Amino acid sequence: MSYANSSIPQSAQQTVHDALVERVRKHLAEPFRKPYAEYNRAAFDISLAGWDGRAPLILDAGCGVGHSTIQIARQFPDHWVIGVDQSQDRLSRRKPYPDALLPRNMVFVRADLVDYWRLLDAAGLRLARHYLLYPNPWPKIGHLGQRWHAHPVFPWIVRAGGVLECRSNWQVYIEEFACALGVALGSAPSWETFEADQPLTPFERKYRDSGQALYRLVLELPSAAITAGAVTDL
Repeated sequence: MSYANSSIPQSAQQTVHDALVERVRKHLAEPFRKPYAEYNRAAFDISLAGWDGRAPLILDAGCGVGHSTIQIARQFPDHWVIGVDQSQDRLSRRKPYPDALLPRNMVFVRADLVDYWRLLDAAGLRLARHYLLYPNPWPKIGHLGQRWHAHPVFPWIVRAGGVLECRSNWQVYIEEFACALGVALGSAPSWETFEADQPLTPFERKYRDSGQALYRLVLELPSAAITAGAVTDL
């Protein structure tokens, strides 16, 4: 299979970054006040325009070409599923699905997740499910701050609530994600390797068919993550 030649992220970093815990604590303690971009406000409104206000919400964060969003919407037909990606080009490449065959309980929007997560919280909305599928690992040691769990927006990921699922083909990323959640929640969740029998994304299929190990963290966020502790002190 010629396409199955994907490589594991290469990095001099082999374990959880030494600066991660301090970075997460800083973000939990210090408010992140970056102004919202107007196009993100508009995208947020578009993402909820078709929602009836009652269906549970699912966010496919960084959905890429949207194959995962489509599969999730089919799996949860009574939910409103939002696929967000910063690239309009990626969103436009959702082949082989013509519009007539797309689920009606979903929407794609182009937005920066840094704003989208915060707008979700500002609107007082909480998610039923939340997917972070193979986010850019930023594997260089100096790129720590680019990883979602070390970014200033990380507390808003926790505040979104619901069942949070992160997948990666780089073990260090999942270990760090679990560590960051442990700082925010007081106890680090477990993670696991898994077999992607029905891949959710093209990347997942390619990683699987390249013989790579796949890693997954699934956590139902406790209500305390939303209503108490440092996370809500932002």
